[in-house]
Amino acid sequence: MPPPSDIVKVAIEWPGANAQLIEIDQKKPLSSIIREVCDGWSLSGSDQFALRYADGPQLYITEQNRSEIKNGTILRLAISPARAARQLLERVQSHGMDARLEALKELAKLSADITFATEFINIEGIAVLARLVESGTHFGEMLAFTLTAFLELMDHGIVSWDLISFSFIKQISNYVNQPMVDVSILQRSLAILESMVLNSQTLYQRVAHETTVGQLIAHLQVSNQEIQTYAIALINALFLKAPEDRRQEMANTLAQKHLRSIILNHVIRGNRPIKAEMAHQLYVLQVLTFNLLEERMMTKMDPSDQGQRDIIFELRRIAFDADSDPNSSTEKRKAMYTKDYKMLGFTNHINPAMDFTQTPPGMLALDNMLYLAKVHQDTYIRIVLENSSREDKHECPFGRCAIELTKTLCEILQVGELPNEGCNDYHPMFFTHDRAWEEFFCICIQLLNKTWKEMRATSEDFNKVMQVVREQITRALGMKPNSLDQFKSKLRGLSYSEILRLRQSERMSQDDFQSPPIIELRERIQPEILELIKQQRLNRLCEGSCFRKIGNRRRQEKFWFCRLSLNHKVLHYGDLEEPPQGEVPFESLSEKIPVADIKSVVTGKDCPHMKEKSALKQNKEVLELAFSILHDPDEALNFIAPNKYEYCIWTDGLSALLGREMSSELTRSDLDTLLSMEMKLRLLDLENIQIPEAPPPIPKEPSTYNFVYHYG
Repeated sequence: MPPPSDIVKVAIEWPGANAQLIEIDQKKPLSSIIREVCDGWSLSGSDQFALRYADGPQLYITEQNRSEIKNGTILRLAISPARAARQLLERVQSHGMDARLEALKELAKLSADITFATEFINIEGIAVLARLVESGTHFGEMLAFTLTAFLELMDHGIVSWDLISFSFIKQISNYVNQPMVDVSILQRSLAILESMVLNSQTLYQRVAHETTVGQLIAHLQVSNQEIQTYAIALINALFLKAPEDRRQEMANTLAQKHLRSIILNHVIRGNRPIKAEMAHQLYVLQVLTFNLLEERMMTKMDPSDQGQRDIIFELRRIAFDADSDPNSSTEKRKAMYTKDYKMLGFTNHINPAMDFTQTPPGMLALDNMLYLAKVHQDTYIRIVLENSSREDKHECPFGRCAIELTKTLCEILQVGELPNEGCNDYHPMFFTHDRAWEEFFCICIQLLNKTWKEMRATSEDFNKVMQVVREQITRALGMKPNSLDQFKSKLRGLSYSEILRLRQSERMSQDDFQSPPIIELRERIQPEILELIKQQRLNRLCEGSCFRKIGNRRRQEKFWFCRLSLNHKVLHYGDLEEPPQGEVPFESLSEKIPVADIKSVVTGKDCPHMKEKSALKQNKEVLELAFSILHDPDEALNFIAPNKYEYCIWTDGLSALLGREMSSELTRSDLDTLLSMEMKLRLLDLENIQIPEAPPPIPKEPSTYNFVYHYG
């Protein structure tokens, strides 16, 4: 009989004694179980003892977590957490340095246990540790264990970070700002400052005041990836908690200190693989950097603001400056502007400022367009002029496309959204350029223009083009290119035709296409497709083909022609002086073989003309194109096909005539193509519909058929 679910069999250890094997009744109070264990070893004062796990983190067993004890677990009888906390607090404050070091080492380990941490905090243990740090008299291992214990205790969230004194913050900041500090102390100091910033707005201001950004960036140039990770984590925390009006200022400071290039060279392109936590911090930094664009993204254009309208005038000037006439009248100039704004692809030709009143993307789209026009002027002019010279229905409206593309890029990169916990999706290429966002846009607008042409799109296809472009960008980003040039290269491989192929391939590999109904449908369609292929092969045999005669290569080449009769009963063949230019009539072909006399078709080395001595020197290519018809009375008609395609057509056609399976590579390829196409056509109306595994049950027959209507 298995033990009841509320009985757990465990072993309990005590130093210097034999282990007790007992059954713990989970319905019984924990204090009663501890009393029984103490009685087994004749220990008095059971209220001063507790049970802990013997392995792993060695957590205390409490009424809250006792349900996690499994059969076969090894436990240990230990002094209670309250008693352990009091003893450790006394030892931590002892004068003997060796005793204090051992106490701090044990405290650092026990502080991860919330049961112990609660007791230690209740007797003002955190304040004691803080004073030890503030005194500045602890160094090396002792200080490292003190900081570890402090951080573990605070991370439980039992006490508020706001209780931390400014002198403690100053001391921790000193450890971070000093150029030569022990790695373990530096790591814990960075972690403590990060927690302060994230958990208290008051402490954020103090830490931001005390911590040198330049020194944080210097910590990124070390070889220890954990230090680099904690340094970026603190930079991210300061960035995240900074007031909105200070974030751009902080970003500018970090840019002046070359944060991006240091991360690129010392972290991303370092000699060590990027660990998960580092990848997360790089992702957070990427998100926070792009979130600086949110203000412009959510700013509408003010059509009455002359400064903003001047940007649109600048776009027009760069594209069409050579065409403007300063002496023209106001009306003529206005008409010309309207025409130019239409050629620039704005939706509102009269007042294009109205195109930028939608948020997102707001003014961010105009910023991107101006960057393209000024920094990549040739590309900008080429895109605009190329589309202005197309037919109206096929022109790619630059202005409308740039606005919609900016919105799409903001959605893909989640501009304005907070970082996701546990997400590691950073893109190395965004760390390779100081204006990565703008360069990203410039690459993508060229992609959009190229895809528009490939799709031969009109204005009605605008949304469809944008969907394809979104997919191209998303797929390319998913390949994690290391640079913007690599990103361009990935996009070149994702043309519109390739996107269609990938969509079809993915659809065919979906689970639906492996379900029983789909497999059954394929099996039903396959004979029809094979019959279609068979008819095509026989039709080609009826048209006939020209073959080279086997003979001495030094003599003039001779040819012969073979074709199947229209009733599929006779093969006609005969010599030709030269390759035919059109159809060869049956009358000109003097020889014939009744299909009924054909015994078999052989290929390659099995062919009579490949076995002859003169053919021994035939190369492999010829061998792969050779086939023979063996017919009565013991004769053979030998062929060497002009190419692999004709070889497959004839061997398939002859096999079909003889009622045998068509087994060529061409047949397999044609079958896959046609079957795939037919399946897609038949399932077109089932897009996004779940196909059931089994057909619905047939309803029972009705008890009567009185509902049938009788005519007359």
